[in-house]
Amino acid sequence: VQLQASGGGLVQAGGSLRLSCAASRMITSVFNGHIMGWYRQAPGKQRELVASITSGRYTDYADSVKGRFTISRDNAKKKVYLQMNNLEPEDTAVYYCNSDPPGQWGQGTQVTVSS
Repeated sequence: VQLQASGGGLVQAGGSLRLSCAASRMITSVFNGHIMGWYRQAPGKQRELVASITSGRYTDYADSVKGRFTISRDNAKKKVYLQMNNLEPEDTAVYYCNSDPPGQWGQGTQVTVSS
């Protein structure tokens, strides 16, 4: 099932964005059984996992985003969110939502941080 990310945009360094992901086509019990994650891919770089969350809301973050990004999920609505604060130009990338480990990739959302 492809997951669609939204909420990206252009923001100045130090700004904030909130990304959303809806797994509306996924059966609720399947969604609740998966660790969900936010990934990103910057130009010329490999896709990387930046944050993940279990159904029980245990979270994990890449060192580069710890203290700035917060992942959350709403199991009833089958949604996953990524609150990004104090954004840096190095955060510029296409952001994707997927399970961890990932399944089929859906459409990402572009985040561009200007200095």
